[in-house]
Amino acid sequence: MSKYWSAVTRGLTPYVPGEQPKLSKLIKLNTNENPYPPSPQAIAAITAELSANGKADGSNLRLYPDPNADRLKAAVARHFASAGITPAHVFVGNGSDEVLAHAFQGLLKHERPILYPDITYSFYPVYCGLYGIDYEQVALNAQFELEADAYLKPNGGIIFPNPNAPTGRLLPLSEVEKIVAGNPDSVVVLDEAYIDFAALEIPSAVSLVSRYPNLLVVHTLSKSRSLAGLRVGYAIGQPELIAGLERVKNSFNSYPLDRLALAGAVAAMEDLRHFEQTRKAVMKSRDALVAEMQKLGFDTLPSAANFIFTRHPQHDAATLSAALRERSIIVRHFRQSRIEQYLRITIGTDDECMLLLAALREIL
Repeated sequence: MSKYWSAVTRGLTPYVPGEQPKLSKLIKLNTNENPYPPSPQAIAAITAELSANGKADGSNLRLYPDPNADRLKAAVARHFASAGITPAHVFVGNGSDEVLAHAFQGLLKHERPILYPDITYSFYPVYCGLYGIDYEQVALNAQFELEADAYLKPNGGIIFPNPNAPTGRLLPLSEVEKIVAGNPDSVVVLDEAYIDFAALEIPSAVSLVSRYPNLLVVHTLSKSRSLAGLRVGYAIGQPELIAGLERVKNSFNSYPLDRLALAGAVAAMEDLRHFEQTRKAVMKSRDALVAEMQKLGFDTLPSAANFIFTRHPQHDAATLSAALRERSIIVRHFRQSRIEQYLRITIGTDDECMLLLAALREIL
């Protein structure tokens, strides 16, 4: 530690992201990246943004991007138009992590502690430490399910992912609404990073936004639209909540999304054909992988995400993870109470899933 660090810096426990190995020829199933390329329309839009006056010389990059991201907000609003969403309901940021960070600072910092699950996205306690927010962890039940009734008590705000991470379990929309309706004086932030991999008939909680002024739904283009490297996220809520996020954003960084990110994100939101094709492929591969792992004796939680959370009753999870790594397959192991015997495995291509299964058969 340096003597020049502030007290806040000294007290932080930073978030540890999933490993991004520099080695080649790895099967990388540890950070929930989409196994398929992004929309060709998104790539074309990014390429076009590099052109000015018919020359692909990058001249546009000398200009600042649109600080309000109006085209992207309009594209998101069109995607959710059936839910009554307009651009005034949309906030965008540099990945959903930045959107969440602004929500913690702008909407969740109050006198009472906020509530979130005891097993969940590990960035939440980091934000609390950074912004000085008190919190209370609410235990998932024995089946790692979130129970709505546990959140019907005084609080300074509520946040949870749906589907949850790292468990992949989905809370039905009726139970989500129970939490939102039961906390009219608190903001409920719903982190729907993986919602597009739930069953096709499962609606996003965006459908509730028009009825509940205390609901903020956060999405990312990193997962279902294969743009983790572009860093684009957005939130949907009633305009009063969005205005609060804009105040925080414009007090921190007026230009969070660059010109290339904005161009690619707009095109990705508009290419519904590619979106549907790739998410359905991931869901099909997920269901097939779960079935094959069951034959090997694995117990896998029901997943509505692009990953599975699984354990083998007769084999230590850390040992399995290390053995897979020796075979150039990387998965995520959390050394945390209650889940230390589970592995989180991202859904890869069918070929990658077959290689994973072959390695597990050899190890077992």
